[in-house]
Amino acid sequence: MSEIFKINDYDIVFSGLKEGEHEYSYKIRDTFLKNFGFNELSQVNIKIKSIFIKKNTLMELYISGKGSYILTCDISNELFPYQVDSELNFIIKFGDEYNDDNDQYVIIPHNSYKFNIAKSIYEMIVLSIPQKRIHPGVLDGSLNSKTLKILDKLSPGTKKTESDPRWNKLKDYL
Repeated sequence: MSEIFKINDYDIVFSGLKEGEHEYSYKIRDTFLKNFGFNELSQVNIKIKSIFIKKNTLMELYISGKGSYILTCDISNELFPYQVDSELNFIIKFGDEYNDDNDQYVIIPHNSYKFNIAKSIYEMIVLSIPQKRIHPGVLDGSLNSKTLKILDKLSPGTKKTESDPRWNKLKDYL
């Protein structure tokens, strides 16, 4: 069964909210990311905990996510589960117009009464994806893959090549 994404489910209505700490929880699945046009991850299962602190002149938002998703290895092209434990924190200030150019604070218009955290959750998840996606079996040598066997055969380090004797004299200078 496919979940339906409703952007309003991620609204924090702070107008009328007492000053102090307020906690919100969300469960993030594939549907959430697909709503942002992001299809790179599958089997997304991340629990989000957000703590919203309302103060007199500003607000603080702390978002943490723990869970997992499936990545494709850059080397072997094999799928593997990746554990994520990520967080994102920033301050929400009031100003003339919306501005989220700074990664430490967001400015929202003075007349705002709610703040939607969906984009912040999305950014936190996307930033948690490692730059190099390497299957743990590639790192420890336990992955048995056709692709790895072919790469191993084609690797320049596997063939023993004899060096040209004319170059041997240069080794004395090292």
